[in-house]
Amino acid sequence: MKKISLIVLSILLVVILAACGANNNNSSSDNTSSISKSSGTSSVTDASQSASTSAENAKRTLYPLTETDATGKKITFVKAPEKIVSTSPSETEILFALGLADRIVGVSKSDNFPKEVESKAKIGSTTTPNAEAIVATGADLVVTGISIKDTALENLRTLGLNVICSDPKNLNDVLNEILFLGRITDKQKEAEALVAQMKADIKKVTDVAATIKLEKKKKVYIEFSPGWTVGSGEFMNELITLSGGLNIASDVKGWIQIDEEKIIKDNPDVIIYTLDKVDKEGKKLEDLIHGRTGWRDITAIKTEQVIGLNGDVLSRPGPRITQALLGIANAIYPDLYKK
Repeated sequence: MKKISLIVLSILLVVILAACGANNNNSSSDNTSSISKSSGTSSVTDASQSASTSAENAKRTLYPLTETDATGKKITFVKAPEKIVSTSPSETEILFALGLADRIVGVSKSDNFPKEVESKAKIGSTTTPNAEAIVATGADLVVTGISIKDTALENLRTLGLNVICSDPKNLNDVLNEILFLGRITDKQKEAEALVAQMKADIKKVTDVAATIKLEKKKKVYIEFSPGWTVGSGEFMNELITLSGGLNIASDVKGWIQIDEEKIIKDNPDVIIYTLDKVDKEGKKLEDLIHGRTGWRDITAIKTEQVIGLNGDVLSRPGPRITQALLGIANAIYPDLYKK
């Protein structure tokens, strides 16, 4: 009996030890699985962070960078410009819109937007900026626009200044200039966001314009300065066209002095003018339009479709140009477009 009991006890002991071994193996397996899962989560997180970092780096400008401006001039930047002067209100607005306020050290005396320009040094006119004043700012980038005279531009370059000149003819040029300045200043992310917003505004207008039949399109005359209108090949003409209007001066190219008799003959349905302009004698543009001989019979005047728009917004090919597009569209077709 004792022998049998001992045998039974031995068998029980073997079973118990085997069970414990199995439990230990399972525990080890669970721990290994847990570590493996933990490591997998960590790898995914690291990969996500790495992808995010790579995306951010993809938006960073790599220097040295060589760019070509509207005059064909190539300039190489070894780093992002730290002190920027703008001689053109349009370009100034772009620079501020890109978040470069802290780097702007000088602007033209014509600059008035955004409000922060008031605290910046004034470096003269848009046509002939003060070269000495610009040099004194220590600028490593000077941005100019369509108004600068050729002689003034060359003078700045002979002084060894990095000068970028722009000459946008249409909305696409404006969008490209924003991206261009974004690359130079290492503000590509901001530039792309601004362009995306502007493209959305353009789409709002063009989607509606596409529904306007040719026979329903209105004839438009625009006077941005006393005695001056715009023909084909310029951004103001494009704003009218994109809105679904027909610019009566589109048969002529560029910025042109008006022919009062021709405008009477063309008989526009809508007249758009700038609110803040006066002639040499101080007469308001709106009064000039209504007072011209024979103009009272023009359809736009008879139907009171003479609309004034903010001159700065209308005439500056910068980040607010799509606001001008929306304003023109609403002026021509108020029943179709909503601000």
